[in-house]
Amino acid sequence: MQRVVAFLVLALCAGALTAQDAAAPVIAEGVVPDQATKTQILEKLREVYGSERVVDRVQVESIPTPPNWGRYVAGMIGPGLQRVSAGKLEVNGQAVRISGEVVNEAQRQQVASELSLASNSTYTVTNSLGTGGSGQGLLDATLGDRIIEFESGSARLTDLGRYILDEMAEKLQEIGDARVQIVGHTDDVGQRQANLALSQARAEAVRSYLVEQGIPRANLSVLGKGPDEPIADNATDDGRARNRRIQFRVL
Repeated sequence: MQRVVAFLVLALCAGALTAQDAAAPVIAEGVVPDQATKTQILEKLREVYGSERVVDRVQVESIPTPPNWGRYVAGMIGPGLQRVSAGKLEVNGQAVRISGEVVNEAQRQQVASELSLASNSTYTVTNSLGTGGSGQGLLDATLGDRIIEFESGSARLTDLGRYILDEMAEKLQEIGDARVQIVGHTDDVGQRQANLALSQARAEAVRSYLVEQGIPRANLSVLGKGPDEPIADNATDDGRARNRRIQFRVL
């Protein structure tokens, strides 16, 4: 039997389940009917994952494909795939299979639904996703190296701080009813007790903002650690800036 087409994506997704996934390559390999189809698919992959992460192993051969195959495949490559860790998207003709790990059942169903909606009724989507994903990894990858900022010496969030928390709220909704501890940290400048109080107030400010965004208050606890758990050298400006941070711990 003649092979119609094979296309495979290994989706180790940024923003999915571990911090390491944020830098993992997305490997595209298989066979497509023409250069235009290859370009269309690779452009969509680079749009979703970033050019530096996409590894191109796609070959072009003169083979038959279903009508509009390239457009449908490109449509399947959307932001929803970033929820999948250590995953694989396989499109062989009109047979589609998605595998890997997501955080919960709601995500599992959503990813498969998005794939179905991107094609048409002649395509068959097999959902082989598991639900063993790590909510902690999802939050870590979303926050990344960014710092949730406050106005100097206060617990008042800056615009950038609120912007990052809007993203974190979306991810907290994705991981469902998991309990998360919000931990505030400071540098070591000033008195320790004052820093402990400030870190506690900032953690509470973060919780209040997330509750306003629809996260149940019962799912969020707070803790102020002050200067006690530095991640960088307090002897430098950059180190002190990194130590003034908010941490999210899935309990």
